[in-house]
Amino acid sequence: MGSGRRAALEEEFVAFATARSGQLYRSAYFLTGGDTHLSEDLVQETLGQMYTHWHRLHRPGWAGRIDNPAGYAQTVLVRAYLSHQRRRSSSERPSQALPEIAEDGPDSALRLALVEALSQLPPRDRAVVVLRYWEDRSVEETAAIVRDSSAAVRTRCSRALAKLRGLLGGDLAELVAR
Repeated sequence: MGSGRRAALEEEFVAFATARSGQLYRSAYFLTGGDTHLSEDLVQETLGQMYTHWHRLHRPGWAGRIDNPAGYAQTVLVRAYLSHQRRRSSSERPSQALPEIAEDGPDSALRLALVEALSQLPPRDRAVVVLRYWEDRSVEETAAIVRDSSAAVRTRCSRALAKLRGLLGGDLAELVAR
């Protein structure tokens, strides 16, 4: 690959990372149940993996060519999150950290309630809910990303939404009414 082509791919990746990092961070934030530091780490890992394979993803005629890099990045993010959850160290939490102060905004109470409820779901259920309802993915796309069957995704969605309704209950209606 010539240096001109390499430089063009590098610029293309920087533009892609700049454009998608906000969306990736928001998805990671919901996946992690509001853990900002882990969200940043997951986005960093995702973009690192994307950068490593960027030149291969754009090779003409290559069978592994990706036509939707943004969708592929979301898949990499979710798989990085699920991989992190399988590690023993993923449940470790620092105990001496000061809580971050949330900015009050028109929907901050609703957002905090949603993040708190999402954090109480098991990791795979949380991933399915975020993909289906935050990312607006189809059942089939979600199943492919989490490497599960479509029926299992539907079941996880149903159970996770029931648990979220139980956790949020009437509080959600009060928060939305504000």
